[in-house]
Amino acid sequence: MQYKHSQVPDLHKTNRSDIIELVPHKTLEEKLKDLPKEPGVYFHKDASGEIIYVGKAAVLRNRVRQYFQKSRARDPKTEALCADIIDVDWMVVDSELEALFLEAEMIRRYMPKYNILLRDDKALSYIRIDYDSDYPTVTTTRRPLDDGARYYGPYFSTQAVRQSLKLLRRAFPYATKKAVGQKRATLQYHLGLDPGLEEGKTALEDYRANLRKLIAVIQGKRKTIISDIEREMKRCAKAQDFENAAKLRNQIYALQGLGRQVIFSDKEFMDISKDHALNEIVSLLSMEKFPQRIEGYDISHMQGTDVVASMVVFTNGVSNKAEYRKFKTKINQNNDFYNMNETLKRRLSEKNRKAWGVPGLVLIDGGKGQLDAAIQARDEMGCLKIPFIGLAKREEQIVIQKDKSNVSLNDEFMHSLGGFATESEDFILVNMPHNTNMVKLLQRIRDESHRFAVSYHSVLKVKRQTASLLDEIPTIGPETRKKLLRTFGSMRGVMQARDFDLEKTIGAKKTVILKQYLRPLKREQKFAAKETPK
Repeated sequence: MQYKHSQVPDLHKTNRSDIIELVPHKTLEEKLKDLPKEPGVYFHKDASGEIIYVGKAAVLRNRVRQYFQKSRARDPKTEALCADIIDVDWMVVDSELEALFLEAEMIRRYMPKYNILLRDDKALSYIRIDYDSDYPTVTTTRRPLDDGARYYGPYFSTQAVRQSLKLLRRAFPYATKKAVGQKRATLQYHLGLDPGLEEGKTALEDYRANLRKLIAVIQGKRKTIISDIEREMKRCAKAQDFENAAKLRNQIYALQGLGRQVIFSDKEFMDISKDHALNEIVSLLSMEKFPQRIEGYDISHMQGTDVVASMVVFTNGVSNKAEYRKFKTKINQNNDFYNMNETLKRRLSEKNRKAWGVPGLVLIDGGKGQLDAAIQARDEMGCLKIPFIGLAKREEQIVIQKDKSNVSLNDEFMHSLGGFATESEDFILVNMPHNTNMVKLLQRIRDESHRFAVSYHSVLKVKRQTASLLDEIPTIGPETRKKLLRTFGSMRGVMQARDFDLEKTIGAKKTVILKQYLRPLKREQKFAAKETPK
């Protein structure tokens, strides 16, 4: 796609490498001469302009040029890739691990055919923090559970996540496990890496306050946390509490060093004008400004039972999982229009607008009916200016309500990308080529909202089935059920509990009966987990 200056808002504010990326008028040979010596993500394209490979680099100039050096020994996959490369684009970022994060997101968006290895869901990794436990720990896992802990991710590189946590532990000491019978502080405490809860070296509330700062950094709020620590350090120094002031100073040094090595979120550094897809959306819909926050919504239920809705958030074109929210409708009914309307009313309530802000664009998973129901909710809540569009599943059509979507279709730009539109009395259905950047991004948001909704629906379904099953189990009365839930936290915890722990709680005889009745449900739950789309 050949971008012109008039099609890219605020292009004059970007640096030279941004213009190269957004306005690829130059030949490939000329582009290679202009590659920056900075970290970033690069995009290899074929003759049709489709992205066939996404990669990251500590130094873009060195890494990208390697693909065009004939003398280098290559494996067959790389040879096939190099033969297909006709064009290259790139994005410059501030750190190597920011490039790692951005690479993962772009692969999920574009699914390039040569990125087979990074499509494997087994490689995904999460950070697990059981903040509410009486002995909070921080670990990594590949499989999040409904166990009351807080999960952050997913990340594509487990090694990078562990290295990042290792660096963060110097600033915010945390425990990784609780040893059975451990009463004395571990070696990690004496190294300054563990809070030392065993001997009461750190109060539990102080430890949780420390974990809140760790979580904020993981969510991309590193600069805010540094400012907060600097204020606290100055206060301690003024009060002549030099020991705590020195600890806070060391935290600041560790976090400043962290900024040169790792970032868990794109929000601090990502220049929104660099994203091809966002530029196309702004141009197609004639939007006055970039939609910095895009929210996607979907409904999931089984014939009107366990009705849930998902809200996913993409900040600057990249998924922002810390902002995801889920809703359970107040009334269960098999009516997606009503369910969507209720969800958007709750989302756009005054309380939630203050807490979460207002989106720059809302994407509804569905066609005319779902979009109309969502817009009615928006208008009833007094948020008439928010742009709303839909994405119909069958043909991947962008659905626009003529008078109420708050966007204006740019016919010239649509035709330049090979698209066309059909109109009815109230709606415009825009058909864009499925390989365009904007469609890839909208599909990514839609698929993520669908995955998140189905995941929550599955959890509620299992809970409901488990609860009804417990009511039917002989010898498991109300008091026993309360004791199980109080001990193991949830029905998922009961199902995953060891025989020894169950026997200790309810006795050997009841444990035998309980496990006999839960065994079929465990098999069904395992099957449902395999079937749930990622």
